[in-house]
Amino acid sequence: MHTFFSVANYNMKAYIEPMKSLLITLSLCFLATAPSHAQLPSTNGTVTIIPIKGMIEPALLYVVRRGYDDAVRNNADAIIFHMNTPGGAVNAAGEIISLIGKNDIPTYTYVDNGAYSAGAFIALAAGDIYMAPGSVIGAATPMMMSPMGGAQEMPEEVQEKMTSAVSAMVRAAAEQGGHDPQLGEAMVRADIEYKVGKKVISEAGRLLTLTNTEAEQLVGRPKRSLLSSGTVKNLDELLVTIGLPNAEQRVIEVTGAETIARSIAKIAPILMIIGMGGLWLEFKTPGFGVFGLLGGTCLLLFFFGHHIAGLSGMEDVLFFLLGVLLIGIEIFVTPGFGVIGLGGLLIMLASLVNAMSERLPGSWRPISFEPETFTGPLTNVGIAFAGSLLLTLFAGKFLPKTRAFASLTLHETIESTPDQSDWLGREGSTLCELRPSGTALFDGEKRDVITQGEPIPVGTPVRVIAIRGIAFVVESL
Repeated sequence: MHTFFSVANYNMKAYIEPMKSLLITLSLCFLATAPSHAQLPSTNGTVTIIPIKGMIEPALLYVVRRGYDDAVRNNADAIIFHMNTPGGAVNAAGEIISLIGKNDIPTYTYVDNGAYSAGAFIALAAGDIYMAPGSVIGAATPMMMSPMGGAQEMPEEVQEKMTSAVSAMVRAAAEQGGHDPQLGEAMVRADIEYKVGKKVISEAGRLLTLTNTEAEQLVGRPKRSLLSSGTVKNLDELLVTIGLPNAEQRVIEVTGAETIARSIAKIAPILMIIGMGGLWLEFKTPGFGVFGLLGGTCLLLFFFGHHIAGLSGMEDVLFFLLGVLLIGIEIFVTPGFGVIGLGGLLIMLASLVNAMSERLPGSWRPISFEPETFTGPLTNVGIAFAGSLLLTLFAGKFLPKTRAFASLTLHETIESTPDQSDWLGREGSTLCELRPSGTALFDGEKRDVITQGEPIPVGTPVRVIAIRGIAFVVESL
């Protein structure tokens, strides 16, 4: 028995030892072929890259807003402005600076070639600045641009007023980004000397403009960089520098629709003027509806551009249409101008203002009723309202005298229409309410008539004061 177990024990060992060796070998092979943690393709955070290239204009704010929206939704660890701009509109830069200040995501600027004028303002406000080799930042004195696109001379007092305002703005931007406010002011004013300690950086008489090497020089006590945190060759090197070497790069591309939106935004006041004026003329004139079609198209373009840009939602369009409907009810159902019409007008104006109001990125946020939120939109709507009023007054005075107006609002006249000048001065009475067109009875004969815009109740005595095509223009007696 003992011999049997000894032999069996020996045979078991003969099988177990090779199995152990095989398992160890397979384990070593698996570990050798499996990638280590450092070799695994992985990301370390997320970075949203927003391009600021070309001229800075009000519509660029839409792209920046979309970039911040992307950063918020994806919990980005950083935002990088990839900048190469000759400058642009100061008000647009101010809006972008305000947006930067209202968000807590760390923001960097990578100056890739140039950051002049308004671009320098944004860079100062954004925080740490990094620059590409050979890049330049500064030269931010304000200029007034002519309608043709060139610089326009200003009276000395106007120039000083503008320079003072921009100086305050750039100082605030520098403070927001953790930079020296006096450095920012030296980029705007050529009449001041800028120095750190005893070292003169920029002499009086020249605007401060810095190359990448000048911007990163160490100054002061204790030593600190003048403006730039360093020179990097590209965005990848920048990510390594800020501690996000393997971060996912979410580059915000300017879409075709966004380009259209930026173009529409440039003519938004004109679209509002023609839109509101066209709708009003349509309510006041009968016929084919050319004015309504023109006005509606302009307003749809306005809302389309702002919707694509992320400034307005469909609710603004729906509220505007509700306002139009209420005004239509006031004009065609309950003549006069009472509560319904006033309510419709207020709803229309509110939808236009809301469409142009700043909306910060992210999910639903309550509407802000701070004055600065609505100052710009209210000003734009006020200008558009005044412009549309002038347009309708002009149209009401001069269009009725044109043949084109008659062909658009009334039926075509035939060439053989007899002379009807003997109808001038005739009196009759309306057979229906004129809103402003309808029919009236003259000596037992029905004729198409139109007022000069005001509604006239049924049964009202009227007099023919003009002939337009086959219709008579009448006034109440």
